[in-house]
Parts: sequence; C-alpha cells; structure tokens
Amino acid sequence: MSPATRTMTLNLGPQHPATHGVLRVVLELDGETVLRATPHLGYLHTGIEKTAEDKLYYKVIPMTDRMDYLAPMSNNLGYVLTVEKMLGIEVPEKVKFARVLLTELTRLNSHLVWLGTHALDIGAMSMVLYAFREREMLLDVYEAVSGQRMMSTYFRVGGLADDLPPDLDGKIKKILTVLPQKMKEYEDLLSNNRIWIKRLTGVGKLTAQQALDLSVTGPLLRSTGVKFDLRKAHPYSGYEKFDFDIPIGVNGDCYDRYLVRMEEMRQSLKIMKQAMEGMPEGPYRADVPGVVPPPKPDVLTKMEALIFHFKIYTEGFKVPAGSYYQAIESPKGELGYYIVSDGGTKPYRMRVRPPSFINLQALNPMVIGGLVADVIACIGSIDIVLGEVDR
Repeated sequence: MSPATRTMTLNLGPQHPATHGVLRVVLELDGETVLRATPHLGYLHTGIEKTAEDKLYYKVIPMTDRMDYLAPMSNNLGYVLTVEKMLGIEVPEKVKFARVLLTELTRLNSHLVWLGTHALDIGAMSMVLYAFREREMLLDVYEAVSGQRMMSTYFRVGGLADDLPPDLDGKIKKILTVLPQKMKEYEDLLSNNRIWIKRLTGVGKLTAQQALDLSVTGPLLRSTGVKFDLRKAHPYSGYEKFDFDIPIGVNGDCYDRYLVRMEEMRQSLKIMKQAMEGMPEGPYRADVPGVVPPPKPDVLTKMEALIFHFKIYTEGFKVPAGSYYQAIESPKGELGYYIVSDGGTKPYRMRVRPPSFINLQALNPMVIGGLVADVIACIGSIDIVLGEVDR
C-alpha cells in the first residue's frame, strides 16, 4: 500500500475457482472498493491459430473443440461454414437442420454450466448439482451422435461425420419435456431469492453505448437492450426458417444477464423442437468428390470410394486462394473465423474472433466503484472460457 495514494494492489487468480480458469486479474483497491481491474492472460495459451497453418483443413476441426470446450459443436460449425464458403459448397437440408438442432443443444449445454458455476460463485451451492444433473441428458445426445461427451468433432466440411442415430428423437423429446420443468425449479430457487437479487441487481452495469464501444456481443450485449443476434441479423445454416425471439435486458447488470440467458435457453428449446419436427430426409453430407469423403459402407465395398477416401485423408483438398470470414452466434457471442488461403491444402492464416476474449475487456468498466465481491459476480456474468480467451 502506498502512503501517497492509499491504494492496494491485489492479485485475483490465476489459481482461483471464481476466475473460471487460469485468469489473473490485478485489482487496484481503496479499501474494498475497486478502482481498476486489469486482466492478465496467456496462462492457457495453446497456439491453435498458428498450429492450424500446419494442418490440412479437415484436421483443424478437432482443435476448434478445444477453444470453448463447453460449446464444441458451435466451434465446429463456425469453422466448417467458413471452409464451405471458401469452397462454394451447399450442404443438404438435413445437414442444416441437424446442425441447428445440435448447436442449440450446445447453447443449452454452455448455459447450464454457466448457471451452475455462476450460482456457486454467489453462494447457491446446490444449483451446480441441479444444472449438471440436467446436462447429463445433453451429453447423452453428444455421445449418441459422435461417440464423445465433450470433444465431439461431429461436423465436417460438407456435412456430418455420420448419420443421425435412430434413437435421437427419443433423447431430444426427453430434453424438451424435462428441461422446461427443471428450469422452473431453477427460477423458483433464484429469481426472487433476496440474496441472489441483492448480489446481482445494479452490479456490473454496462450501458448500451459502452457495450457497443467495446464490441461485446452475445447475452452481455443483449442485456443492455441491444437486440442483436447473428442468427437473425445474418442467418446461417438455415436459421431463417426457424421462429424464435431475441431476449433483451433493460439495466445491463448481472441480474439482467441472468434473465437473458434463462430466456435464451427456452428459445433454444423452441428451436430444437422445430428442428426435430421438421427434420427432412436425405443425405447427411454433400456429394463433392475429392473434398467430402464417401460414406463408410462405400469405402468398404467400392474401389473408387476407397481411392477418394485415401486421397482426402492423406493429401487433403485444395481451397481457392482468397480471404474469407464467417461468424456464428455462439453461446457467448459472435464467434468468427477469418481464414486466408494461398490455394493450397492448409490455411495460410487462421484468425479467430473469440467472444470470451473480447467480452472480457468489459470487466474493468463493470467493476469500477464496486466491491471485491462484485468482481466475482461480474466475471461469472460475462461467462468466459479461458481456452477461448487464450487459444
């Protein structure tokens, strides 16, 4: 503590459960009042963007899972849509519907983890057990379609890794039936809880102008009253065919961010129901020889298919030279991929626009003038994943 300024510098993290990963925030305090909060990053740097330059295009897909590891199919979707744009590939309608279904399932997955851990930060310990209990139903779907409960790598350039399993309909119906009832229980526990309201209302306020100036997106932006969602503003993967609302807040505080995400979960269930009921018949991958591998049964029985399979997985496919950008509305905001091609089989350069990284810069204006305990609430309300922040 300096006698001249009478302030104290305090390290929050990087080994602290409420920083949601190895995040270090340097706080300048006057007593318990926060004067400045400076995030320090890089403790989880994986070099994914640079590593992509040395990988064939299809080999980059598993690395996207590891960024926001709570929303792997969202990461997959953003990447494969970018490469499909580069190649000019139009995927079958069934693929579009399946991708919408599974990315909305992913939004639920991400928001359930957020709800449980955010409530745990505030002191509502039982919520994390309830949220993870319901999340098991979602992971059952992940396992059914891809064989993996987290790092699914299910979406492929031109389609899906495999056809949807026959028992998917029953699993989705279970989620559509059970989760709305459980969400009512969550809200009974939290929404009118005096402690919850006191800890979140008026805390971490952000104005719409501040949010726009900082380029934040997702629930963080919408909680300030800005009705912007890429699924509506710039539809992709057939989202223009689905009916859903964009929930927005009024005050831009931690409580509004809670309300927005809870309503987003209901809208995701609404989209999933439409996707399941309207799921068209047809192939689960586009017919683009030399780019999209043939179905496994053909590889085992047809020489031509075996040759295409072998060449794609050993040599890759060439992508026309140029630079391309595609963004999606991930659970945390705008997730974009900017890929530069030199005409070869590997990205010349890949740059990811990660919502967690950009949204984190809103932490400082949120917490100035608040208490140290409010910093914990604000970090949780931003909903970051350090794998995406550092990538």
